[in-house]
Amino acid sequence: RARLEGYGLKNAELEPWGEFGRGWSFTRADVHLVAPVQIPLHALPKAWTPGTDGPVTGEVMRVDIDKEEDLEKYEGKLEGKILLVDAPRKPGVDHEHVIVKRYDIEDLCGLEEFPIPGETTSSWRATHKKQLPFREKLRQFYIDEGVLALIELSSRDAGIIRVTGNRSYGIGEEPGPLQLAMITEHYNRLVRFVKDEKDVKITLDVDATFHEDDPVAYNTVAEIPGTSKRNEVVMLGGHLDSWHTGTGATDNAAGVAVAMEAVRILKAIGVKPKRTIRVALWTGEEQGLLGSRAYVKKHFASRPETEDEEELKLPGWLRAPTWPLKTTRDFNDLSVYFNLDNGSGKIRGVYCQENSAVKPIFDAWMEPFNDLGMETTSMRNTGSTDHIAFDAVGLPGFQFIQDQLEYFPRTHHSHLDVYDRLHRDDLIQAAVVMASFVYHAANRDELMPRKPMPQKPKED
Repeated sequence: RARLEGYGLKNAELEPWGEFGRGWSFTRADVHLVAPVQIPLHALPKAWTPGTDGPVTGEVMRVDIDKEEDLEKYEGKLEGKILLVDAPRKPGVDHEHVIVKRYDIEDLCGLEEFPIPGETTSSWRATHKKQLPFREKLRQFYIDEGVLALIELSSRDAGIIRVTGNRSYGIGEEPGPLQLAMITEHYNRLVRFVKDEKDVKITLDVDATFHEDDPVAYNTVAEIPGTSKRNEVVMLGGHLDSWHTGTGATDNAAGVAVAMEAVRILKAIGVKPKRTIRVALWTGEEQGLLGSRAYVKKHFASRPETEDEEELKLPGWLRAPTWPLKTTRDFNDLSVYFNLDNGSGKIRGVYCQENSAVKPIFDAWMEPFNDLGMETTSMRNTGSTDHIAFDAVGLPGFQFIQDQLEYFPRTHHSHLDVYDRLHRDDLIQAAVVMASFVYHAANRDELMPRKPMPQKPKED
């Protein structure tokens, strides 16, 4: 907020969006195999997991629990145990052209193809709803059995620890046993020891703290005021929050830095936009786009609270949309929101979110950047970041296409997500592109075209 204010932006503030819950941090995670051999193991705790209150040692046991019927065979056998909860995985083979990936012409042409959606048998929401009761029962089972710790397999190879967290951030919520993610190579070795019926023991010393002094979360917003159309708004942004094992450099300090640099450029060159330009830096993205959804609900459109008792048992991010969709007075004044949140790679194009009317507009705005590698407009709908909060209520929200670099193979949610993995020249290119798109949107004669408003699905 202070930096944006220093750039000369107006109305810079931390805008509270509601009660998130408790914070969490850790300062130490020592994991040592003490039998049948003694070696340090590479593992880190998941967020919102408890510490150990000093060193503790437990016997390691591999469990295979996929459904409720599997619980019975482990009853009374898990007290004080450290459980390996995943099957081992054979590591892949690293190749430089696979790890550090830039889009070639074939890739970009592929993104321009628009597959016709077929009939789907399930959605991500339905899948999670189906899994949730068992996951809750399994968590309580581990608590009741007195399990010492759970160790998960990192979803990346080559010594990368990829870890997020559990959802016990509600104040006073029972977090369950200590949970850690371990590198593939060490995890597989433990599984082999257990399979060979070795006496396998691990000493754990994890110092973790819950923070409950301020449960409220805040987005950071600031503006370049408009002139002739000042009541209309063009927005841009990224998300401030990140996971704890790195510093969140590529996810998503990169997007935040690009958005801040874009408005700095516009302010530095003295633009007087017709529409107000508003930068927004979100929190709670990693827990389900919480900050951006709350902002959209407050400023643009909201849905009624569900009265379904079964839905009320679910976390908010998992509840089905309710109807009718109620818009605010400012709903018609938002022109567009641009988002950046796919790592440190330079911008190669933009996803149109199935809005065919914006494609020729984006093609024209993109032309000056063709020689910098930006030349693709994809009709596809891309998800999983903050533009979806806008798109979900019928507002134009767009995510740029970026070179993947090593984002998904290495840095995404891992301990390698640090400053060293940023590509400065790519970020400079991205900032210039974003500044240009925002400038054009703020000064075009009309608001950006919109898709039809979302409609309540017909009853079967």
